[in-house]
Amino acid sequence: MTSEHGHASHHDGTHGHPGGQHDDGGQAEILDLDSEVLAAHIADITARLPLTADPRRIVDLGSGTGAGTFALLDRFPAAHVTAVDASAGHLALLREKACARGLDGRVRTIQADLDADGWPDLGTPDLVWASASMHHMAHPGRALRAVRELLTPGGLFAVVELAGFPRFLPADAPEGRPGLEERAHAATDRFHAEHVPHRGADWGPMLTAAGFTVENERTIRVDIDGSRSEAVGRYALRSLQRIRGAAAPALDTEDLAALDDLLDESGPRSIARRGDLAVRTERTVWAARRP
Repeated sequence: MTSEHGHASHHDGTHGHPGGQHDDGGQAEILDLDSEVLAAHIADITARLPLTADPRRIVDLGSGTGAGTFALLDRFPAAHVTAVDASAGHLALLREKACARGLDGRVRTIQADLDADGWPDLGTPDLVWASASMHHMAHPGRALRAVRELLTPGGLFAVVELAGFPRFLPADAPEGRPGLEERAHAATDRFHAEHVPHRGADWGPMLTAAGFTVENERTIRVDIDGSRSEAVGRYALRSLQRIRGAAAPALDTEDLAALDDLLDESGPRSIARRGDLAVRTERTVWAARRP
């Protein structure tokens, strides 16, 4: 399981999943770009969690390369984080970042398939964080019950999910094939409905059924002007590259040619060269307490 956003093979991609093979290189780059571009939104989510006291022991389920881990370490300077992911490559990158930031003494990494029977010893955390990772679970009810048993009584479970892939292009783009991005997303949505059935789920009732008290649910709109970060162009390019495989069979010849023009990094119509990009999506946060 990996975290931070759902892409075609990562968290849907994307961000990875609890078991199976991982394209660590390409996925890791998207996770890092996701973290850079959406850093302010992640920080806002951590700041608004309904905590009764600052947590000292945190578990990041599906940590990826560490977007949530480092946001939590920044927000709670006395806390230690156990980062759990199925990808050894993602965890190695996370450890490198922790060492570079002088935070290695506050981070522990555990490679684990959280769909397997029996979880490793993750301690008794005050806070469990799962961003764009729970929808990859083959048996989400079982995973939620495992988190409930893991938490200290009164501890908080924060589930963060993206509303699918971000959109980047204006509605009238690209030239000659307006609406291409939405058609590509529609194609990948059909793919994900079959292969990632819990993507887009309402986690509130499932959390309640697992024995949690849901204290807060809120949806955050993300709308970032591409001119605010030069990383947005690379983020758009890598994201569309990830969904091409799932979208291609449903696109007609003209749409596929236009998509490939956008993905041609050296071409004049490359999406990375556009000056009219934005990052548009939504995040929903459920904050649930173990009674």
